[in-house]
Amino acid sequence: MARTIPLSDIRNIGIIAHVDAGKTTTTERILYYTGRKHTIIDIHDTKDLKTSTTTDYLEQEQKRGITIQSAAVSAFWRDKKINLIDTPGHVDFTIEVNRSLRVLDGAVVVFDGVAGVEPQSETNWRLADNYDVPRFCYVNKMDRSGANFLRCVDMIKKRLGARPLPVQLPIGSEDNFKGMIDLVEMKALVWDSDDKDSEWQVLDVTPDIADKLHITVPSDRAILADVAKYRTELIDTCLEQDDAAMDAYLTDNVEPSGDVLRQCLRKGTLNSAFTPVLCGSSYKNKGVQQVLDAVVDYLPAPTDVAAIKTVNADGEVVGERKCSDDEPFSALAFKVINDAYGALTFVRVYSGVLTKGASVQNSTRGKREKIGRMVEMFAKEPNPIEEARAGDIIALVSLSDTETGDTLCDAANPVVLERMRFPDPVISVSVKAKTKAEQEKFGVALGKMVRADPSLHLETDRETGQTILRGMGELHLEVTLDRMRTEFGVEGTMGEPQVAYRETITKKVSEQYVHKKQTGGAGQFAEVWIDFEPLPRGTGFEFVDETVGGSVPKEYVPSVEKGLKVQKEDGVLAHYQTVDFRATLTDGSYHDVDSNALTFEIAAKAAFREAIRKAGPILLEPVMKVETVTPGDYLGDVIGDINRRRGSILDQLERGTNIAVVATVPLSEMFGYIGHLRGMTSGRASYTMEFSHYDPVPRNVADEVIEAASKAKTAVAS
Repeated sequence: MARTIPLSDIRNIGIIAHVDAGKTTTTERILYYTGRKHTIIDIHDTKDLKTSTTTDYLEQEQKRGITIQSAAVSAFWRDKKINLIDTPGHVDFTIEVNRSLRVLDGAVVVFDGVAGVEPQSETNWRLADNYDVPRFCYVNKMDRSGANFLRCVDMIKKRLGARPLPVQLPIGSEDNFKGMIDLVEMKALVWDSDDKDSEWQVLDVTPDIADKLHITVPSDRAILADVAKYRTELIDTCLEQDDAAMDAYLTDNVEPSGDVLRQCLRKGTLNSAFTPVLCGSSYKNKGVQQVLDAVVDYLPAPTDVAAIKTVNADGEVVGERKCSDDEPFSALAFKVINDAYGALTFVRVYSGVLTKGASVQNSTRGKREKIGRMVEMFAKEPNPIEEARAGDIIALVSLSDTETGDTLCDAANPVVLERMRFPDPVISVSVKAKTKAEQEKFGVALGKMVRADPSLHLETDRETGQTILRGMGELHLEVTLDRMRTEFGVEGTMGEPQVAYRETITKKVSEQYVHKKQTGGAGQFAEVWIDFEPLPRGTGFEFVDETVGGSVPKEYVPSVEKGLKVQKEDGVLAHYQTVDFRATLTDGSYHDVDSNALTFEIAAKAAFREAIRKAGPILLEPVMKVETVTPGDYLGDVIGDINRRRGSILDQLERGTNIAVVATVPLSEMFGYIGHLRGMTSGRASYTMEFSHYDPVPRNVADEVIEAASKAKTAVAS
């Protein structure tokens, strides 16, 4: 079957933003204006669970009014196919943004016109930078009280380090937001009403346009008075991308046409020379069609971005795969979800053609996968397809061995595509089935949830036998259990949240340990000399073999490393994982008969236990970056409360009429913060939190943690 849509006519894009900036509302309008939907559902209409927006179809999303998992939809605009992923804005679900950006070619970054650049906006912007994703900005909610387009543009410049380039200017704001000036064509687009089917008028931009349109607010009139200045800035910046047009402009004073400006805007967006900025109000149905035009005009087709890199077993780049049907097949699995149809594995096809019934190689795991059903997803609705080609984003049904980040490829031409980077979880809870009868079913469901979400980790506590679930925040873990109820019909209970403490050492020590045991038959013998030394925070664990002359046979060195890796999981202070240290095996000895891999593993474990106690062990705790947005009346109370929680104030920023307090606070002090904050501010303040770094725990707090761990161990033993 031949290709029906040229690669140059495909746009794989994501909509990313801080929570509540209007991503899902914008997506709903996009689907309406592209003809994929005939009605519009608003977020606030979904709380009763009787209806849902297209992309927020989970019960948990409807109840909370937020996006929890990214959803894929596709639509056509100006004969271009747009594959669009609506991503979450809450920090607990950053993993969804991470893995979506990994496979997308471009992004629309939505900002709240009142709040401007918010914490998750920064996180998402950094993720887009990591994956070199071209993007443009859309300043939404220009109809809201306190909306300020120029302040938002200034925040994009200062807080994100970007080079924002307005291609539209708002006409009015708040209740009097009427439309925008298109600086490319120098036309005013004015809507007569907020109705979803209302048309806009195209007017000439004249010096008296503010009077004509009854714009009275001084700041709104000032923007319209400076239209010529912004038009000149647009032309000057765009023509940096086109020397011929620049020469004509400078020497002959010939202004570039709209088409030339759009070509320059596209080129500058693709090479990240600048970031176009649009404005509008998705809720009031103003500006969404112009966003769609910008997606087509400025964001890349799969052929416009760099070829996907291929890597070796160590993650080092060794080659690339061009996005073409003529290349051997390769695809990246970027998401696994569980639904009524079984496991759905979302993949981005980077090269070649995949047909139903084909057999492909999972080169990451060395397994073969048979391709059964292939579907193109429209949110939760699967549409069966027979083949997929380079540039497509599809879902494969019931793959048995493929997980997030795995590469699928042609077995005759195997490659491994660059993997994704996932954050480590910072919070843990014990979980169990509500009833004993459902224990097995609960375990299976939990395993599927963890397989689908790489930011969840599952383990069994060695001391208590409890099942421990680790995640990115309280909401993340709470939603995970709630989804098990709705998706798998099994209910669970959750223990108190626990902080993922770590242990480390503060000084270098050398340890000699001899493991010697004589029984009636063959004995056990191994001697190791190991140096332990601290490393910078965040380094993890390093093992170095510096033995010479075969003092420890090479076949036993991996056993020494294994013993250390196992034992470091059980720290000497409070049984937390030991991190940020190097262990160097310098010497040792062995016995021809009594030594083996097990004896050296035992010796390494014992050497670790003995040495770490002498190496100044300390406890580390996760510290969070917290941003609390509060009305100014409560600022003193909020700052005082953060100080009581062992927080350090970093900054105070204006957020429209509110003030944002930026601080670092230990995670252990943040449990239950939202309830306390609401009570303190009459429900008017909110906060966001993300992991920042690990810091040593103060002595008095460390003593409490160690004592609690000791009591827990004693209780289990008895």
